[in-house]
Amino acid sequence: MTNRRVFLKSAGLGMAAVSVSGIAKASGSFTPGDKKPVSELKLGVASYTLRAFTQEQALDMTVRCGVHRITFKSMHLPLDSDQATMEATLALCKEKGVTLYGAGVINLRTKEEVDQAFDYARAAKLIMIIGDPGYDMLEYIEGKVKKYDIKLAIHNHGPGDHQLYPSAVDAYEKIKYMDKRMGVCLDIGHTKRINRDPVADLKTCFDRVFDIHVKDVTAANEAGETAIIGRGVIDMVSFLKAVVELNYTGTLALEYEADMEDPLPGMMESLGYVKGVLATI
Repeated sequence: MTNRRVFLKSAGLGMAAVSVSGIAKASGSFTPGDKKPVSELKLGVASYTLRAFTQEQALDMTVRCGVHRITFKSMHLPLDSDQATMEATLALCKEKGVTLYGAGVINLRTKEEVDQAFDYARAAKLIMIIGDPGYDMLEYIEGKVKKYDIKLAIHNHGPGDHQLYPSAVDAYEKIKYMDKRMGVCLDIGHTKRINRDPVADLKTCFDRVFDIHVKDVTAANEAGETAIIGRGVIDMVSFLKAVVELNYTGTLALEYEADMEDPLPGMMESLGYVKGVLATI
């Protein structure tokens, strides 16, 4: 809450409602080598946020939040979908004006799961798979990445993942010398739940951070639960400043895991807070 009060005091309530693009227009020209204009930062939604809703409802709710990028979890596009289903999904995304850029989190513990995931990603024309691979699958996955030019972003799972990737740095250490399309999806909520600094982990892994699951949590320990962004314990102002200063080119994908049956108010407030912070940077 201190984080939130400081932001509102410095920015003013009115500023939080200003769009990122509007601020960018007022900020003058941008020259190569400067920080990326905040208007170029891409906001999205991880569809696990909308797991209680149909595919079309998930797309409609994403658009209502003023966001036009999404990754699908399997309840919105099953891993065994046939080509007709894939084509219908892509057509619906185009109709709604939403870019389907990735899918996950997908388990990648066997060669069969890896093969299925890459066939799925190719059929859906995805640029990345957000996955949870076993260590013994990394070399096999790297071969697929090279063959199909589809990125892998390993997702960290915090205190519930004691063996594989509690932090993004654990994933980074496994792939940092592999093909440059082997990377991480930094979940800042799970990062905070193991009492790590999301800014520090972002900087450590930055050359391989392909996607960011942006969220807030109630505590910096295993008991921490999803909170509306700005109401939890993550220093979102510092994190978003680091994102801008590092010229992050991926997507900031909201994964709001609370209020499963009615997530839209929390999604809108969370994304509004993010846009408000970005407008002040």
